[in-house]
Amino acid sequence: MFQKFLGGKTAVVTGSNSGIGLGIAHELARAGADLVLNSFTDAPEDHALAESLAAEHGVKVRYIQADMSKGAECRALIEKAGACDILVNNAGIQHVAPIPDFPAEKWDAIIAINLSSAFHTTAVALPLMREAGWGRVINIASAHGLTASEYKSAYVAAKHGIVGLTKVTALETAKEPITCNAICPGYVLTPIVEKQIPDQMKTHNLSREDVIAKVMLHRQPSGQFATVEQMGGTAVFLCSPAAEQITGTTISVDGGWTAL
Repeated sequence: MFQKFLGGKTAVVTGSNSGIGLGIAHELARAGADLVLNSFTDAPEDHALAESLAAEHGVKVRYIQADMSKGAECRALIEKAGACDILVNNAGIQHVAPIPDFPAEKWDAIIAINLSSAFHTTAVALPLMREAGWGRVINIASAHGLTASEYKSAYVAAKHGIVGLTKVTALETAKEPITCNAICPGYVLTPIVEKQIPDQMKTHNLSREDVIAKVMLHRQPSGQFATVEQMGGTAVFLCSPAAEQITGTTISVDGGWTAL
């Protein structure tokens, strides 16, 4: 869809060795951006993935390990990257339980990884963007950044927080060639979601089609999953000249979920 207009830019994508993060990384690289991939692991396959993306798209790709639950490591990730023209705060985890039964350590971990990490990376990235004279911060929120579901207290709180952080970042950079926006996906067909389908079929005694329609996508009026390619395309659009005056807002890619 886009030419390689991001040539010479470096994009740091947190939580990007699979799923939405990897999909976004692919599309940014397709548009010409060099990449820094990240996750909490440091396995040979992580570095092999970086080499594979570099070969596929003809850009520079590095993998840098960082535990996004730790503020110091979040900041070190950006420092090690050396340049950060595009920051995609994507790292996230989930846990589901009623509030009285929600483990305190799970709450702390979700808030740290899904929300605080974005604060730490942004704090280090903004000076680099100002020095470069251009920047894009893209926070991956969720439909749950705009609405709520029971049993997801930490996730909903974190994603609402990400939307708030997005607005503050946008206001603090409004007079500069830097924007900050949040993408709010609904259900996206990732390897993790795909693996959940057989378990849900057993739990509910339903066919694959009925699990998808009645359990997973019952709040998504389109009745279809979003794709990682669509997430990536949205991120690339936010880096394009057409989006220069789009800042401090949310873009829902949720099949109508938040229109209900």
